[in-house]
Amino acid sequence: MQVKRFFAADMRQAMKLVRDELGADAAIIGNRRIAGGVELTAALDYTPSALAPRVPNMELEDELRKTASRIVSAQAELSMRGDSDASTNRQLFAGLPLTAAEPLVEPTFIEPPRPAAPAPAAAVDQRVVDSMRFELNGLRELLEVQLGSLAWTQLQGSKPHQANLWRRLQRIGLSGPLSRDLLALTTEIEEPRQAWRMLLAHLARMIATPEIEPLEEGGVIAMVGPAGMGKTTTLAKLAARYVLKYGANNIALVSMDSYRIGAQEQLKTLGRILNVPVTHVDPGQSLANALDPLLRKRVVLIDTAGLQASDPALRLQLESLAGRGIKSKNYLVLATTSQKQVLTAAYHSYKRCGLAGCILTKLDETASLGEVLSLAISHELPVAYLTDGPRIPDDLHLPRRHQLVSRAVSVQMQEEPSEEAMADMFADLYHKPAKRVG
Repeated sequence: MQVKRFFAADMRQAMKLVRDELGADAAIIGNRRIAGGVELTAALDYTPSALAPRVPNMELEDELRKTASRIVSAQAELSMRGDSDASTNRQLFAGLPLTAAEPLVEPTFIEPPRPAAPAPAAAVDQRVVDSMRFELNGLRELLEVQLGSLAWTQLQGSKPHQANLWRRLQRIGLSGPLSRDLLALTTEIEEPRQAWRMLLAHLARMIATPEIEPLEEGGVIAMVGPAGMGKTTTLAKLAARYVLKYGANNIALVSMDSYRIGAQEQLKTLGRILNVPVTHVDPGQSLANALDPLLRKRVVLIDTAGLQASDPALRLQLESLAGRGIKSKNYLVLATTSQKQVLTAAYHSYKRCGLAGCILTKLDETASLGEVLSLAISHELPVAYLTDGPRIPDDLHLPRRHQLVSRAVSVQMQEEPSEEAMADMFADLYHKPAKRVG
């Protein structure tokens, strides 16, 4: 029997270490909280000792039900702990007689004065509660991992065609909840090729695009997003596209980026080339006052600074764009080369200014489009433009939903997702409710 200890920041990472090193047949024989994370003790070829009571060989479902019952019982114990003191007081005074003149209220008493001293019992109780919460979280994560692995194994055995479609969707990079919603629309289709075509058709219909091109609609249009997403280059492509079609008389450029070295010079150079006026708005300056002389222009394009979410200047910038007198249509610029966590953080940081949609950049450099499409679909962000190269304005395109899905399929991962990755995805689905899609 091989026994080994594993250390990780949380239970999910610890379970992954166990699977990677000992395989799926390893048994968890102990877990405890340590400074900075958790410690798991796992064993390979583990058998209970002769001195320990033997546990009957049950199916995994039965064991998981027992674990779930333990979680419910422990949570009930925590919720009832606060009521125990009140019930105890009632029991203490339950036997005392009441006279007719006495009001029917709970009796009170005055405790004799005690010397002031700290109450270590409260601290001990809090530590016990914290320990129980940690154990509950650990049991929950273990349960989710086991249920995810079980659900994936059962799907492969009972519905191999559906399992194959799951794998193909994961190669594109789509999120678990979106994949689940798509597969729910094709459960009745048995033929694999037809089911796959229907999945892609449903995916294309879920991608929203503006009914009118933003430049044609006109108004104040702002590029927002973190640094490195391609905001300034995208603004240059939009400005050149408009000038080539309608001329330079009815367009103006505004820069709110006073933080990046050379940002204002780039926009000045673009303005000279296109013969378009450029206005710079410094931090603390009123955006509404800066835009007032430009209201006669049909289109005003604003370039913003890519600031960190923790930067106070970002909040001021977003509040300026969301001002009542601005009426700005703010588009979140997302580089398709960014990781899922970066894309999600960008959305949550910039949604405060009110987003009219998103612009997807660097399609020529990306290895996966599923992550950014999942974000746009789940948060109902219309895709306004696509960029796929450095040429101005030739590499700016209006989105075509079916072409975008075809491109996502063409750049999908070549390797099949691992069994552990699929099990983890199924585990994540257990605490994410399904959405109704059509």
